[in-house]
Amino acid sequence: MGGKFILDTNIVIALFAGDKAVKDKVTQAEEIYVPIIVLGELHYGAKKSSQVAANVARIEEFASSTSVLMCDRTTARFYGEVKEGLRRKGTPIPENDIWIAAIARQHEMSLVARDIHFQQVEGLRIDVW
Repeated sequence: MGGKFILDTNIVIALFAGDKAVKDKVTQAEEIYVPIIVLGELHYGAKKSSQVAANVARIEEFASSTSVLMCDRTTARFYGEVKEGLRRKGTPIPENDIWIAAIARQHEMSLVARDIHFQQVEGLRIDVW
């Protein structure tokens, strides 16, 4: 398979849950990246879980072994373009997902996600694992 991929939150959760298809594709990928926003969403989920310490440790271990993509001024420009495109079409998506899409477009990589609303983002390459 190869290639460079950015993982959405639901894909990281599937990976944590031992989803064999996701594990296999991650193993076959040339490079895997995760947006800082995804780490924030994972930490939020961990904080509201019944196993906070174990889940936070798992996230930290994952983050230390994965390339994390940060937001910068270029990301902000892509965010504005993505959000305006969605507004024009009348197809809003969750705010965090706009940032995730902006990072994927900025870095010109495929976003791996299971949320179909990402299909509303023009110019975004999406892979469904």
